[in-house]
Amino acid sequence: MTKKFFRIMTTKFFRTMTTGFVLISIATFACSQVDKSVVDDIYAQIELFSYALTMIQSEYVENKTPQELIYGSLKGMLASLDPHSQFMDPDEYEELKSETSGKFGGLGIEISIRDGLLTIVTPIEGTPAWEAGIKAGDRIVKIEDEITKDITLNDAVKKLRGDPGTEVNITILREEEFKILDIKMTRQIIQVQDVKYPQILEDKIGFIRLTEFREDSTRDFKKALETLRAQGADSLILDLRNNPGGLLSTAIEISELFLPNGMAIVSTKGRRESQNMETFSKGEDIGKFLDWPMVVLINEGSASGSEIVAGALKDNKRAVILGTKSFGKGSVQSVLPLPDGSGLRLTTSKYFTPSGVSIHGTGIEPDIVVEQIYPEETENKEDNNQKVKEIFNKLETDTNGAGTITDSENKEAHDRLMKDNQVQSAMSVIKGIRVYKKLTEMGDAEIDGKTARLVEE
Repeated sequence: MTKKFFRIMTTKFFRTMTTGFVLISIATFACSQVDKSVVDDIYAQIELFSYALTMIQSEYVENKTPQELIYGSLKGMLASLDPHSQFMDPDEYEELKSETSGKFGGLGIEISIRDGLLTIVTPIEGTPAWEAGIKAGDRIVKIEDEITKDITLNDAVKKLRGDPGTEVNITILREEEFKILDIKMTRQIIQVQDVKYPQILEDKIGFIRLTEFREDSTRDFKKALETLRAQGADSLILDLRNNPGGLLSTAIEISELFLPNGMAIVSTKGRRESQNMETFSKGEDIGKFLDWPMVVLINEGSASGSEIVAGALKDNKRAVILGTKSFGKGSVQSVLPLPDGSGLRLTTSKYFTPSGVSIHGTGIEPDIVVEQIYPEETENKEDNNQKVKEIFNKLETDTNGAGTITDSENKEAHDRLMKDNQVQSAMSVIKGIRVYKKLTEMGDAEIDGKTARLVEE
């Protein structure tokens, strides 16, 4: 009786449902080139799936359209894969395609799903999130009093975005301090200056902060490097802390500036041969900065493109990586359109460092672990924060690229960096590298002679 009921209801279901689902399924099977046994198993599971859909349509307390049921099924299926894969209905897909217009208000945070919780990858410097004191690793547990448990990334972005000037309230869990914090922020149009604070700290040690990898970042970064070299710099601290990533091509171009020709930078590996790629260094600027001692700063807010650069320079023994372990966002998403105007954002491959280590879920381990020590709070903290805020606002509204900071603003940044314990550690490492290089260049005989004289003294 049950089997007969099943056949009748299944037939009725497929007659009443749009044929799009069946056609999409058949097209997917035809194009996917999966093993025949896998296809057979999929067909067997679809029988169970169609039975469940039929029961929902006939027994659920409210009437649901076939499209609502199929869209809901697809959302759940994609969400079960990983935090970065998702199904997008036609409106969401159109929104994704127009995301690059920049005409929206935001908070200046990069978010991800980690351990099932909505997690801050990094706050972007100079944005509302940065000024509110949000940190990498903070968990967003509420948005406007709505609990974020089981929320998708797409839904979270929708809730956090809004018209510039409007307010949004979030509740964060800061696990390391066992604190729950309620934070109110005002949305702004986020305009980020990629290359910040290019300057010589002391003793010809150059410093550049790179906040993300955008289309023009390589151009501005080269300009900053050339400016430092013209000022006499002969070494570099590259600050990638709280850099959430960006364009893969830009991360590769930045890495190439410091690597000899033909060195591996990054590889991607997926299930298909076409998704496997290995990138090697090449470019017109190779050689200019190869002899510079170099330290790269990373932390738990360094993700994606930052991890690619840090991994490439670490594995090729080109730079010392200092700080704390990076975030571990090393997967590649492909956007695939569907016939009805909807689309899939699907994880199709993962990034690997030159030594073959997967970045995703692992992160980059620094060569030297140095936890950042934050300045102690003072009575005039509010005044200090306002002063820093004004400086950042001036920096963010400057759209002329690197090298345009005023002397006063540069001095403010210099003073802060000289009090930064991770920067201080990086400077010590560079000085140590210089000493080692000099000893190596002297040769064993001269080193032995100097050692003997030191012993006699």
